[in-house]
Amino acid sequence: MNQIPPITDAELEIMRVLWVTPDCPSSEVVMQMTDRMGWSPNTTRTLLTRLVQKEAAGAKLEKGSKRTQLFYPLISEQQYLRSETKSFMKKLYGGALKPMLANFLEDKKLNALEIEDLKALFDENRSDGEPEKREP
Repeated sequence: MNQIPPITDAELEIMRVLWVTPDCPSSEVVMQMTDRMGWSPNTTRTLLTRLVQKEAAGAKLEKGSKRTQLFYPLISEQQYLRSETKSFMKKLYGGALKPMLANFLEDKKLNALEIEDLKALFDENRSDGEPEKREP
């Protein structure tokens, strides 16, 4: 799949179940959504159908069964998170990382360990492997 389909917040709740339990019977998804969200079985089944139509999830019959449908994710949680992060950054910050980080840091103070972890992450993801030099 080249592009991640748009997933509503309600559909995301279903995907969270499928990411944890691939090949999950529809009855299990219904039970979890009833317990966690208070949804009716019809609501859950409708959302499962939408996810299959969007090609975010797949469905197959359980081996040896003629009725039990198993649902599984067609996109990984990592693919979804990466797509949503890119969309968020593009929509709010024009895709630029620095303004997003600056805005985030206005409200959140980092401890020394968090700063060191971020420095290491930035170093690992440096495009040319060399530190950039700024003009004075």
